[in-house]
Amino acid sequence: MSGQTAERTSAEAQEVTPTRAAADGASAWGLLRHSVFRALWIAALFSNIGTWMQDVGAGWLMTSLDPSPLMVALIQAATTLPIVILALPAGALADIVDRRRLLIGTQVWMLLMATSLGVCTLLGLTTAWLLLAFTFALGCGSALLMPAWAAIAPELVTPKELQAAITLNSLGINVSRAIGPALAGVIIAASGPAFVFLLNAASFLGVLLVLVRWRRIPHETTLPTERLLGAMRAGLRYARHSPVFQAVLVRTAAFFLFASAAWAFLPLIVRQRLGAGPATYGLLLAQLSQPRHVEA
Repeated sequence: MSGQTAERTSAEAQEVTPTRAAADGASAWGLLRHSVFRALWIAALFSNIGTWMQDVGAGWLMTSLDPSPLMVALIQAATTLPIVILALPAGALADIVDRRRLLIGTQVWMLLMATSLGVCTLLGLTTAWLLLAFTFALGCGSALLMPAWAAIAPELVTPKELQAAITLNSLGINVSRAIGPALAGVIIAASGPAFVFLLNAASFLGVLLVLVRWRRIPHETTLPTERLLGAMRAGLRYARHSPVFQAVLVRTAAFFLFASAAWAFLPLIVRQRLGAGPATYGLLLAQLSQPRHVEA
């Protein structure tokens, strides 16, 4: 559903401590009584697993197509760059257009891109640059998806349940990034990366089905429709005058600027330095991606 870096960013932003999760556990699981929230949460869990599998497959395949450090690192860049470029317009777009239709459109786009990559790889047609192009295309879908996905949570639960919904969504992200990489490593070792790409494509179908069946009630407003550029200017103005938001941006940028290097070069390190296979790469990535809690 979303790209590897996108999920990391979302998970870190929504991270909850074990104490807080335990305190919210009962209310969080109680949210599954909402049929639409429950269906989307389950579908998103499998979709996120597929996304992590996709990232493992892309990184490992590049070490076969072109094992130069630059090309392997460009996989991470192709995943992240769309978020940098499209985050602001995607957030503005989520406030202007129908979010359900926007989410359906992004899911269809990523389904087509993941399927095309899987078929090309299965037929032996995938080159290093074609892999980068498909990775970038999937990253664009994730960048457009993220703001709209985050914005629909208040429509699915009551205001009092919103914090519990964030807790449960964070749990789903953490579960997917524990399972996805390890599972992908085993599948790649057994069948090759093409099957990982096709499984990722199939994972979009569940989310797409739930969104198509969801009868979203449009939000009525008497205000004039906001334009894209105006909404982007409003977002920039808010960020410029919000010290708390600026602190979050600086801390996030400072972390990912250096942490991305480890994620980018890990498949090359596993293959060339450790002499290991995709199963080891998947296990190491699963461990590297797990959240770490520090008790005060």
